[in-house]
Amino acid sequence: MATEASYQEFLEYLVKGIVDYPEDVSVERKLDERGVLLTLKVHKDDMGKVVGRRGATAQAIRTLLRIVGIKSDAHVNLKIEEPEGSTFQHQQSVVEPVPVPAPTSTPVSAAQTVDQMVEDLKI
Repeated sequence: MATEASYQEFLEYLVKGIVDYPEDVSVERKLDERGVLLTLKVHKDDMGKVVGRRGATAQAIRTLLRIVGIKSDAHVNLKIEEPEGSTFQHQQSVVEPVPVPAPTSTPVSAAQTVDQMVEDLKI
């Protein structure tokens, strides 16, 4: 059975393998009503590597921690603290507007439009 300390050691080992400044990796462990809370701190220049593109790396780390926790019937949560002066920039979802065609001067029925599209597809 894994102990709370082994979750901490596992997380440190995992993160130190992907960052440029492994000496700056630290993990604090707390027990709360929801289980084990691990708080990860890394060098400011390593935030992008830990979080990954669109949070993929952080999600993978959380998944691994949950799997390790399940084996010992524990709920393990991860909090990643963003260091002061971090160069990491959160990606925001950008929704580009879809251009709306200008209305035509002559009304076209839906049937005519579909028929024309089918006709255009024929080779």
